[in-house]
Amino acid sequence: MFSFRTTPLREQMDKGLQSGRVGCFVTQNCWDTDEGRWMWELFAQRGNLAVVFNPRETELTPGTNHIVFDVEEVRGLNAVVVEIQDVGVRYFNYTKDVMHLMDMLCLLGEESPSLYIVDHINPAGRVVEGTIPSVSSELFVPKVAHRHGLTLGELCNLYYSEIAAKFPLHVISAMASGNSRSILPWTIAPASDIPGLFSSYLYSGGGLWNNTTVTPGIGTSRPYEYIGAPFIKADAAKYMPEAPGALLRPCSFTPSAGLYQGERCYGFQIMLTPGEDYHSLLHTLRLMRWLKEHYSQFEYSEGLFNKLSDPVLEEYLKESIPFDVVKEHVKLEEQKWIRKAKRYTLYEDLPFRMK
Repeated sequence: MFSFRTTPLREQMDKGLQSGRVGCFVTQNCWDTDEGRWMWELFAQRGNLAVVFNPRETELTPGTNHIVFDVEEVRGLNAVVVEIQDVGVRYFNYTKDVMHLMDMLCLLGEESPSLYIVDHINPAGRVVEGTIPSVSSELFVPKVAHRHGLTLGELCNLYYSEIAAKFPLHVISAMASGNSRSILPWTIAPASDIPGLFSSYLYSGGGLWNNTTVTPGIGTSRPYEYIGAPFIKADAAKYMPEAPGALLRPCSFTPSAGLYQGERCYGFQIMLTPGEDYHSLLHTLRLMRWLKEHYSQFEYSEGLFNKLSDPVLEEYLKESIPFDVVKEHVKLEEQKWIRKAKRYTLYEDLPFRMK
């Protein structure tokens, strides 16, 4: 059973929410601006809050972007209410955690609680980038484009269909509360490595650097804008491939966490051009291939190809095919994804490609 609801969570009259045992699956983005409280406090005040699933460290602690839970904590609940801020890219950890939760609810069968998704606007917008997985990919990742253009509620609607789920799924509209109507979706950082406005626009490509010997600025104040490594020459950015919608500025930085912690790195800052579209995934692939051709220290991990989940993109990075082939492949895949995505959208505006 699936439903899409247009009134706020506090007005839902379901018995499981009113008097049942409720688990809340949340990040810092569950702050209710209308009530001035955390979402889970609604159930604490009702006296039926059973458990809160949330990241165990402070909200901006590097390397803690997962919500840990097990089946015994979920078993016996009447409802699980999810409120996180998705960032519009299929490999975002908290979203994968939600899909993991959905798989677990399927396994519980008739014992499964109902699932409620408090939806939020996608900070990366409705723009689509990339391809649908065509080979084995990461666990708990739905078959969507790299930058998918959907909200979390829409993703759950799609994944619910993919796994043939039977438990009740209810999505509460992003327009039902003041959080989405009046507060920009990146105002509260969705994760420690997604700190602000530009992060989600860069993450479809930028997130891939985490599976290489180059750091995307994790441990700095501008992750996915600053890209570098100790072995890159200080002026290398002058010779790297550029792309519409962005400029590359040579830079240096010293990460305080993650890869190359405490080491001076050289590389580039990606500066987005106001009013222009930037295809982060395609540009990142070109930059990676350039680095592979120019630096023996630049390496891919197997996790990168698992993340890409596309043999054509993999062949390009392995220097087997030209960029024109990749560009046309991505165009066709984006068109294919948009046709699929329209079946699961819940709002009037629809995903679209960059022209």
